[in-house]
Amino acid sequence: MSAKPNRLSWITRIYIPMILKGMLITLREFFRKPVTIQYPEHKPKISERFRGEHRLTKDEQGHMKCVACYMCATACPAHCINIEAEAAPPDWEGRDKIPRVFEIDMLKCIYCGYCVEACPKEAIEMTNKVPKVHQTRQEFIYGMDKLLNN
Repeated sequence: MSAKPNRLSWITRIYIPMILKGMLITLREFFRKPVTIQYPEHKPKISERFRGEHRLTKDEQGHMKCVACYMCATACPAHCINIEAEAAPPDWEGRDKIPRVFEIDMLKCIYCGYCVEACPKEAIEMTNKVPKVHQTRQEFIYGMDKLLNN
């Protein structure tokens, strides 16, 4: 008495080649170079065109270039720039006003660069620094001192 071998049904015959095909893809990917970067050990290369944190610039005398014209705040689609102006000191020639308060809320900012393009004095620019992580929401509001030293 001989036992007949079990014949594979059509579902089983279709299923096994698909498993083998999936295993072949997995095996092929196993030997490829990984796409992910081990971040703390290896820093990614950042493009020169990367728009990172904002910075306020100074002129040759060491004075802030901003004249509190509100053009950057007006151009900002996210409304994240807050400026309060005051009269400029008499020794700052060619300026009527300077900002008393200049704040950028980085949680609202979409890093579009419109503020940089709108500034007539080139007082604000975007660095290639990656925005940092903070503990509280208040730390994401960058004041004048932080923006000048950035």
